[in-house]
Amino acid sequence: MLGHPAHLIALGGGAGLAPAAPGTVGTLLAFPLYWGLAPVCTTQMLLALVALGFVTGIWACGRTGRALAAADHGGIVWDEIVAFLLVLVFTPGGYLWQACAFGLFRLFDVVKPPPIGYFDRKLKNGFGVMFDDMLAAAYTLILLALLRRMFASSIG
Repeated sequence: MLGHPAHLIALGGGAGLAPAAPGTVGTLLAFPLYWGLAPVCTTQMLLALVALGFVTGIWACGRTGRALAAADHGGIVWDEIVAFLLVLVFTPGGYLWQACAFGLFRLFDVVKPPPIGYFDRKLKNGFGVMFDDMLAAAYTLILLALLRRMFASSIG
């Protein structure tokens, strides 16, 4: 992990070395990042950080995947961190919504419904590693928006 800065990033500072469920551990790492950044950053700043994280991830995950001889090695968790950080930017306030967002994101990231699974199989490079998680983030945000709309209309 310490052999190159790309490995440190791609492995989420060590979160990807968790003996069980490294993707879940990486996703969880987005919570303290978001909770620390949100009070001091505007939405635009957070989105800029996500964009920077995405571009950095293309490089770091690509290099680390080549070094590990597995394009999307299970220990590479930067993609989960960045994608779930994006989800948290748009998740309604409150721990219940955040927990729901976490569950949905993990579901979409693991199950990989179309077209997530297609891109996961076809794009075997740093972009592919990052892209399929962004699709899981998009699915999560769409479902959260629908849930929010359902709950708002049932209350009002």
